[in-house]
Amino acid sequence: MVFKKEKTSHSLIAGATAGAVEAFVTYPTEFVKTRSQFGGKKEGPIAIIRDTVKKHGITGLYSGCMALVVGNAMKAGVRFVSYDNFKHRLADSEGKVSTPRSLLAGLGAGMMEAIFAVTPSETIKTKLIDDAKRPNPQYRGLVHGTASIIRQEGISGIYRGLFPVMMRQGANSSVRFTTYLTLKQFVQGTARPGQPLPSAITFGIGAIAGLVTVYTTMPLDVIKTRMQSLEARAQYRNSFHCAYRIFTEEGLFRFWTGTTPRLARLVMSGGIVFTIYEKIIMVLGGREQEQK
Repeated sequence: MVFKKEKTSHSLIAGATAGAVEAFVTYPTEFVKTRSQFGGKKEGPIAIIRDTVKKHGITGLYSGCMALVVGNAMKAGVRFVSYDNFKHRLADSEGKVSTPRSLLAGLGAGMMEAIFAVTPSETIKTKLIDDAKRPNPQYRGLVHGTASIIRQEGISGIYRGLFPVMMRQGANSSVRFTTYLTLKQFVQGTARPGQPLPSAITFGIGAIAGLVTVYTTMPLDVIKTRMQSLEARAQYRNSFHCAYRIFTEEGLFRFWTGTTPRLARLVMSGGIVFTIYEKIIMVLGGREQEQK
């Protein structure tokens, strides 16, 4: 079996660039999702957009954007490099990677990106968004906000919610890979046996995988957002206490707030990230061929 293996440097550059572009293009959906997950009065996506634009203009929908752009660039770079390396380490003696091992590689990549990129950037982004809705915001942007958080809370301040982030990223990878591979094998085995799938069908399968991923992992995303909010230290002892309070005080369905904007972002992000990633890999010289 022949593996197409990206050079580590190429994978890192392509992944980081794709992640940064995707984060900027889809950020308004991330902003709306995050705002809807905070405690207090429940607001719908349209109401959040209307209120934000009225008070802060269109740029208000990009509060905390640079934190996510930087973090998403790092996340995508770490994800592609980690997945590629885990996948090849888990290959058997014949160079084949089974579906369970591929899922394990995805889980490992998700954990790596949660530790090294996602948690710090998500925490800073969440705090900036939470701060922006206050009458007198205290943070003047990414650099000032990050410095202020570290000064007030230490390094642990930007690692709030590490556990739910690791669980979310790991679950995202596992659910997405399982759904995608199952649907892909089904289509190839019935409608198009032995033939490569057209881009439209691949995009459709990816979109369905994204939909399943969003609905199954949404509770972890809500807990993550609450644990990274400005009031988290005063309200929640840990992630389990946070989940308990949400369930007992706000009801089960509160765990799925922000589903629509997250779904919109995840469906779009798949197409954007992989399209840009593949183009950059081609520009940088393509892939190495490894005969396994």
